[in-house]
Amino acid sequence: MLITLYQIVSMIASVFVMLIIIQFIIGLLFAFNVVGRNEFLLGFYDGINRLLDPILRPIRNLMPNTGMVDFSPLVVIILLQIILIVLENIVYAA
Repeated sequence: MLITLYQIVSMIASVFVMLIIIQFIIGLLFAFNVVGRNEFLLGFYDGINRLLDPILRPIRNLMPNTGMVDFSPLVVIILLQIILIVLENIVYAA
């Protein structure tokens, strides 16, 4: 039962990490005007932002302002990895 729970949490964490990376890449494409005003990418980027904003906003509020660089996605990825390591140790220690 615990292994199944760990696998589900691991899969959800992987999806969030992929979404954060996709958000970062699309943001770079817009920032450097590589794709222009592509409506599909704008909609996709907006959807990802709406999904990730409730997770990233509290971390952004806790972190100091670093100007144009947003480190909150990196913090979320590190926290997810820490949670997975702790859960893995709990599952396989039992």
